[in-house]
Amino acid sequence: MAVDCGSGAHSVHDVYKAQCPCRSMLDLLANKWSALAIGALEDGVLRFGELQRRLEGVSPKVLTQTLRRLEDHGLVHREVVPAVPLHVEYSLTDLGWDAAVPLRGLRLWVEDNLDRLPSGG
Repeated sequence: MAVDCGSGAHSVHDVYKAQCPCRSMLDLLANKWSALAIGALEDGVLRFGELQRRLEGVSPKVLTQTLRRLEDHGLVHREVVPAVPLHVEYSLTDLGWDAAVPLRGLRLWVEDNLDRLPSGG
């Protein structure tokens, strides 16, 4: 159900309005660990440990919180694989793949332009 957040350019949603539900999604996607996790999952299904090794510097607690938020917002699918030992795999949903496109562009822009930024970023 769409919430009227004021007159926006795209729909009844307006991310500039304080009460617009768009803000929680923007907050999630603007988080560096979310953007990096989505990027890592573009390479395919990953287990938790694989994802943690790929995202150097993320703690298990922060990665768990990030993956839960991404799953709660429909961007990541979590699947418990009934193997011995039991393990969990993460993958992007269709919505996650859609979000990956602009996030990939942002990551590439940062890599390509870091040297142009004052003090190297």
